[in-house]
Amino acid sequence: MFKLFSKDFWDVTARLILRNKIIILVAIIISTYLLSTQWDNMRFSNTEANLLPDDHFVNVIYKNFLDKFGEEGNLIVLGVKDSSLFTVDKLNAWNKLSDEFKNFDEVETVVSIKDLQKLVKDSKNEKFNLEPFIKDSITSVPQIEKLQEELFHKYPFYDNFLFNKETKTVRSALYLKKEIVNTPARKNFVLNILEKRVEEFERENNLEVRVSGMPYIRTLNSQVIINEINWFVIAALLVTSIIFFFFFRSFRATFISLVVVCIGVMWTLGIIGLFEYEITVLTALIPPLIIVIGIPNCIFLINKYQHEVKLHGNKVKSLQRVITKIGNATLMTNVTTASGFATFILTESTLLKEFGIVASLSILAIFILCLLIIPIIYTFLPHPKDRHLEHLNKRWIGGFVNWMEWMVKQRRIAIYATSVLLLTISFIGIYQIRISGSLIEDMPKEASFFKDIRFFEEEFNGIMPLEFMVDTKRKKGVMKLSTLKRMNELEELINETPELSKPISVVSLVKYSKQAYYNGNPKYYQLPTSQENSFILSYAKNSSSNVDLLNNFVDSTGQYARITTFMKDVGTDKMERIEENLQNKINKVFPKERYDVTMTGKALVFQKGTKYLVKNLAISLSLAIFLISLFMAYMFRSGRMIIVSLIPNLLPLLVTAGLMGYLGVPIKPSTILVFSIAFGISVDDTIHFLAKYRQELQANQWKIKVSVYGALRETGVSMFYTSIVLFFGFSVFTISSFGGTVALGALVSATLLFAMLSNLLLLPSLLLSLERSIANKEVLRKPAINIIPEEDEKEDDFKK
Repeated sequence: MFKLFSKDFWDVTARLILRNKIIILVAIIISTYLLSTQWDNMRFSNTEANLLPDDHFVNVIYKNFLDKFGEEGNLIVLGVKDSSLFTVDKLNAWNKLSDEFKNFDEVETVVSIKDLQKLVKDSKNEKFNLEPFIKDSITSVPQIEKLQEELFHKYPFYDNFLFNKETKTVRSALYLKKEIVNTPARKNFVLNILEKRVEEFERENNLEVRVSGMPYIRTLNSQVIINEINWFVIAALLVTSIIFFFFFRSFRATFISLVVVCIGVMWTLGIIGLFEYEITVLTALIPPLIIVIGIPNCIFLINKYQHEVKLHGNKVKSLQRVITKIGNATLMTNVTTASGFATFILTESTLLKEFGIVASLSILAIFILCLLIIPIIYTFLPHPKDRHLEHLNKRWIGGFVNWMEWMVKQRRIAIYATSVLLLTISFIGIYQIRISGSLIEDMPKEASFFKDIRFFEEEFNGIMPLEFMVDTKRKKGVMKLSTLKRMNELEELINETPELSKPISVVSLVKYSKQAYYNGNPKYYQLPTSQENSFILSYAKNSSSNVDLLNNFVDSTGQYARITTFMKDVGTDKMERIEENLQNKINKVFPKERYDVTMTGKALVFQKGTKYLVKNLAISLSLAIFLISLFMAYMFRSGRMIIVSLIPNLLPLLVTAGLMGYLGVPIKPSTILVFSIAFGISVDDTIHFLAKYRQELQANQWKIKVSVYGALRETGVSMFYTSIVLFFGFSVFTISSFGGTVALGALVSATLLFAMLSNLLLLPSLLLSLERSIANKEVLRKPAINIIPEEDEKEDDFKK
């Protein structure tokens, strides 16, 4: 029997791999094929990312709202801001465009200027009738002028709904069927019908049409994500392969590495399909991540193989030693990296949980593929030529290692002073970090749909719905005048809030009814008195058309009412102040014993989700530190070594957090990932360095200084290579059009660069300064896991 991860374990593993290479290759091919059959199960997300647990009270409130009134995000708006629209031909063409959309199965209702109707009093039959502003089509300019006069000045019910009377901006509203909003049918309608028809209209009428609304934004945003996956994978392959070739100067080694990581990407996509997860803005990052993380594994294995071949010339022994000597090191580094991602599994957010599961499994999969494929492929290839080994003697990299050694020897105080200075500056920056719960902040700023969002924010105060649900706790309680007055008070505050649009509710309809009762006089656009209310209600009850207008604002029992407003994209702090003001008003106006009023909507749910994730950030990062500390404790059996190893890896995280504060990069779902990912990867360098340090201690009779410098020279090159690959690999994400993805790539790259310097300068300096405290022979002599196995034979015997 052999102890797990002992030298015997890896000896047996090496024999199994090299003696069963055909069987293993066939197994990999079959596994890759089987996983590729799962690709059909992958689906792109048709809903917004829900960052909160399903049972969170905010989600419960939102679901309760949807149960009463159905999907709220089913509105698509088309807008035009052009004075030439108010001509006979163009206004008719605009109305015709809106009418065309009524013929599609995906569309529930279309409301354009042509669909607007006057509520007219019928005194003879004591009811209200609806009469269109435009009966058939526009025939003359005076007709247009009359229409403008009526809409802009006489009927405030429609103000800021389909037009902005100040800027003369006009829009049409398309309400999709609620049952298709979160299905692929929405994508088909938006991309293949809506966009094409709008482009035709723009071309025929020389007008620029703005399009927005949550279904439209979600569709185009998802399409950008889909397109970027391919670019990320191609860019990651290109960048890492160029850097790999620059280091090794071997097409063969570069091609082998690319084959391995491409299979790793195929396995990743297969894992996503196997679990039937959605492709989201986070899971879309995993395929290129696997390339970036997989290439350093290839560097370690191929570099070791070429080093062994150069040492003794025996190809078989070299491949065996690649597995036995690098197996533990690459296993431990991949496990710690996977642990950084796996901490997200323990969050209650489905989005992060899926990301953590796929990423951690994919990292372990790429480790297995590297360990199996690279040694096996090299058994079929001829002995490396001398030119393939030239990179092992590069003078410039030796100069870099010499500089590090000189810094640790001669400038240790400067290293500590710089570290303390960076730490101090970073803490100041950390206090400047803000939290962002914006639903659109990460969206591509140059995309036309993002510019359209800003257009509708400016013209109509936003397109992101904010909903209020009023539970009167009794049937038909909504139409009580006391309830309507309370709702009106809340709406007045909404109207006074610059970041919110004019609210839409049954209150506006009742005001419009009173105006109609007084023959359309706009000064009577207000809530009726108790006496007027009875007359107006009797007219309303006789008007069958009125029922249709009430459907979206009052439930069938008359117990629940809905107030809808739209909000601008505001920061979390401002949103919280608005929410607090509104809640104070609700508490004051609606007695809790008689009413239950809740505030919800997609924008609010997302903002609450961001706050929830920030709270989980500390838990996730603490868990990553704890797990990796356990690995360190198990490997080195030394509490002091754990502390020494954590300091160089925590410092870069603090520096990055400080940078975020100074640069104005907020904490949001995308940037929250930075810390756990970077910590899980950066600690790999620490493991390699400390493992080599322990080996050098044994070889040099526990002489601290000699061992530290020996470990620095030995591991400095590989740490530099892998850090450069990781730096440029993660930099690939900066080509994204999503602000959050760009920030993620830049911040992880910067953190890993700081981590490399910290591990090569600060870590050896700490070991030298604390040599008497941590150089415990009994602890370091027999670690639980022998990361770098002892030599079987003296390497000098193989040197010829």
